[in-house]
Amino acid sequence: MSSLKKAVLVLLLVSSLSVFAVVKIGALLPLTGGVSAFGDLVKKGIELAHEERGTVLGEKIEVVYMDTRSEKTEAANGIARLIDKEGVIAVIGEVISGNSIAAGEIAEKKKVPMVSPSSTNPLVTQGKKFVSRVCFIDPLQGTALAEFAVKTLKIKKATVLTDVEQDYSVGLSNYFIERFKKYGGQAQQLNYKSGDSEFSAQLSQALAFGAEAIVVTGYYNEIALVAQQARALGFKGHILAGDGADAPELIKIGGQAVEGLYFTAHYHPDAPITQVSKKFVEAFVKKYGVKPSTLSALGYDAYMLVVVAIDRAKQKKPELIATAIRSIKNFQGATGVITIDGNGNATKDVVIETVKNQQFAFAAKISASELK
Repeated sequence: MSSLKKAVLVLLLVSSLSVFAVVKIGALLPLTGGVSAFGDLVKKGIELAHEERGTVLGEKIEVVYMDTRSEKTEAANGIARLIDKEGVIAVIGEVISGNSIAAGEIAEKKKVPMVSPSSTNPLVTQGKKFVSRVCFIDPLQGTALAEFAVKTLKIKKATVLTDVEQDYSVGLSNYFIERFKKYGGQAQQLNYKSGDSEFSAQLSQALAFGAEAIVVTGYYNEIALVAQQARALGFKGHILAGDGADAPELIKIGGQAVEGLYFTAHYHPDAPITQVSKKFVEAFVKKYGVKPSTLSALGYDAYMLVVVAIDRAKQKKPELIATAIRSIKNFQGATGVITIDGNGNATKDVVIETVKNQQFAFAAKISASELK
């Protein structure tokens, strides 16, 4: 075989390989189970981002979705399958903190970067080199919610309902109560469990306590039911929640009972922060026909940030990508300007939303610098 033919053969071989070469990114999401609405919203954001940026390092990006069924055990098993069987070089997920903590242990052990769109509990990234996030953390949002309750709503007595089965809820309650008491507020803390549907005992205690606000730190299903039952018992005060309320199902389940509810959020489409925010909203509405939720925006940001990190790493080595993720500063995302610190946490502002005319509406923005 002539040298020319050999050269042509090599070029053809390289070309054919490049056609089939892909960069695999995992998406570990609760697509079924108790918080499947969260997973669906994040997936929509990832899909939009993937359409906009479908290649990196000259290769096609393949997103491999893995359903955690909203369970911790499945989150751990799912990320192991993504890494060991699918060969992903980075993972977006999980959505809720307890599942991200479980999955993060595996990511850390296998030295593959994981970026959570929305898990806010400090333990998600604590002591880890490979687990990061694009959302704020519970100390920040708990403090912001307490600031809003005291300074804007003038609340002095609050009953805090905590889902003791969720790391997210336990942590958020603690941070809210700590700041609320700092301002002289009186707090009563009562517990429930994921999946509970009857809250009359806790609500009766809240009414006897004279609560001016009921703060539910769990997820949308229970928040909606608490609101319904509180209003049925004649509670006239404020109902507050963390970002676990941020799903359309809150309104579908709660109806008029959640009207006027306030909750912390990472973003609102009516208050775009960056040029990327505006473009994201336009693209999302064009694709899905509705305005994007916070979780969709966070899913979009998580995907884009991972791709940027792969670009910076200049190769498909998970350890280099993990390092690149934590070097990202002033990233222009849909949810705002994001800086990832040395612990893998995002520095960003907190948005307060409310339910107004059965829609999520922007209420306020609290700067992270104000909460120190």
